[in-house]
Amino acid sequence: MLQQYCPSLIQYRRLSTREVRIGKLLLGNGHPIRIQTMTTTDTMDTAATVAQSIRCIEAGAELVRITAPSKKEAENLLLIKNELRKQGYDTPLVADIHYTPNAAEIAARIVEKVRVNPGNYIDKKKFDFIEYTNAEYAAEVDRIRERFTPLVKICKEYGTAMRIGTNHGSLSDRIMSRYGDTPIGMVESAMEFLRIARDESYHEIILSMKSSNPLVMVQAYRLLVQKMDEEFGECYPLHLGVTEAGDGEDGRIKSAIGIGTLLEDGIGDTIRVSLTEDPEFEIPVCRDIVKRYETRASHAPIQPLSEQKKIHLPYDAFSYKRRNSTAVNNIGGTYVPVVVADFRDAATIAHTDLHAIGYQYDEATDKWTIGDGAADYIYTGDKLIEFALPGTLQVICNSKVCPATDVKYHALLRQEEFIEEASHIPELHFVAIDANGDWEQLMQVIAKVKENANTVLCISSSNAHAMPSARRFLIELLQQQCTNPVILQVYSNDTSIDEQLIHLATETGALYLDGFGDGIWLKNDPAQIQNQKVSGRTYLPVSNNHQFLNNTAFSVLQAVRTRISKTEYISCPSCGRTLFDLQETTAKIRSATSHLKGLKIAIMGCIVNGPGEMADADFGYVGSGPGKITLYKGKEVVKRNVPSDIAVDELISLLKDNEAWVEPAIMI
Repeated sequence: MLQQYCPSLIQYRRLSTREVRIGKLLLGNGHPIRIQTMTTTDTMDTAATVAQSIRCIEAGAELVRITAPSKKEAENLLLIKNELRKQGYDTPLVADIHYTPNAAEIAARIVEKVRVNPGNYIDKKKFDFIEYTNAEYAAEVDRIRERFTPLVKICKEYGTAMRIGTNHGSLSDRIMSRYGDTPIGMVESAMEFLRIARDESYHEIILSMKSSNPLVMVQAYRLLVQKMDEEFGECYPLHLGVTEAGDGEDGRIKSAIGIGTLLEDGIGDTIRVSLTEDPEFEIPVCRDIVKRYETRASHAPIQPLSEQKKIHLPYDAFSYKRRNSTAVNNIGGTYVPVVVADFRDAATIAHTDLHAIGYQYDEATDKWTIGDGAADYIYTGDKLIEFALPGTLQVICNSKVCPATDVKYHALLRQEEFIEEASHIPELHFVAIDANGDWEQLMQVIAKVKENANTVLCISSSNAHAMPSARRFLIELLQQQCTNPVILQVYSNDTSIDEQLIHLATETGALYLDGFGDGIWLKNDPAQIQNQKVSGRTYLPVSNNHQFLNNTAFSVLQAVRTRISKTEYISCPSCGRTLFDLQETTAKIRSATSHLKGLKIAIMGCIVNGPGEMADADFGYVGSGPGKITLYKGKEVVKRNVPSDIAVDELISLLKDNEAWVEPAIMI
């Protein structure tokens, strides 16, 4: 099928978008990718909001968003703006609007940009299904036009920019009834508002398609780009973000996968990483993501996809389907992706070293306990392991030392070795492929692989534009109908933990979102990780590098939802509407429930980010008033106005009542 979401999937270049002015800041049209965040203070607390805004600006924020849920907060934006300007800060401010058009119209006269959510700005969300005739649906769009046009005219008069920000979880009942809970519904929700703005000759617009699920997010942005190009012949700038990403490593990994997948193809003009942490801590993560693309355009050439102007792909970039592969041992086919732990640099390997990759050994009973996050294979390089392995763990080692008779050991060959020896290796074996290598030799490898059903390909790329380089080789496998399993290899030598997380997650996660990958093999140089202090947060070297890489691999697979090994938290980043200490509460809930593998728990600061944004969760914990919590099962309210000091216990009781609770295992 034709894929038009991106001008090129091979040579890196930014998607061409309109230029939008936000105060003195220019966005889109090839300008640098801008970094932004959102305050978490009460908007009516002018001093606190100004102080936090300054911390964000000094950390590197180029835009600062502030919630304005009602007219009084919108009016107070003037005091906040004046105080910031008085102190010498001219960073553009963005008013975040949800349900209140009147607040938006006030804010648009004060700040440089307003954000509206088409799912709840005029429409409502009650989780009702409504059947519309075409005439009835058109009448609803006319109603939106009548209510939205005044804001458009104010923005045009005052030179105020606007973000039309669709959220997957807050699609209106009207959109859901016609399009369902789909990326195309997200796109159409925004396009309705964009068409109204264009009819008024107003173009200072940025768009976003946010979701807590990176796959939904990526598909929605790709569809939006295609839709704008088809309908208007041009694209508006795009604000990228994974909403409710959470905190810690999981929040960074999920954000890197969603945002990074799009940036790899040049899509995106501004980003925000939504972490359940103080907003100034989001900025270094944003910087680490963006700087990967500052010199990317000079990468080595990648084998062309097509000589034609339109790009032909042998898979659908707008809907997920895992690449069809033939299982070899426990790799590929319908098996979940495997994880390979890299111990090539270990001087020796003992029982205790396997603790880091999910295997606990009890010497007294001579038994192993295997965790949900236990690696499936261990690569030992030129070494052999000198003790009895846990039942599920297998070994990959270099072909020259691989025992011929031990069924737990499997050879790794370089692609040159494989071309020469393929016909002599009947059992399971692995071949290391550099997708940036000589293309003729790579075609020889594919030809040999197709003749050998026991070959597993381990694909990496030495190209600076590594993910698209690896994707190009994977596309060739599809085109040549080669169905051998594929393990994705990524190496990072970045100098901070965050940079390594972003690098590893982006380059594997992006391929998994397109359906590629039957395994994941992460590598790094721990000696490269330096002590760093950014915005008051200290980044220290990891205490156990094997554990760091193993946890990262399982977190990536969890984020792309191909292998579930732990509880998933959909946690909003907090803002001025938040009705409890979100960071502390998230930590409490995580501590109590982190053993509930596969369960999705949403932790939302207020009703705005409540039922809609947590629609993908199994259970929800939502602020409903000062010191009060509402508990949900799916979209259904179960308990209202629970005092926050007992709400975590009540959540656990709810899990038990619904047979979603198991007692934590006692580790040996």
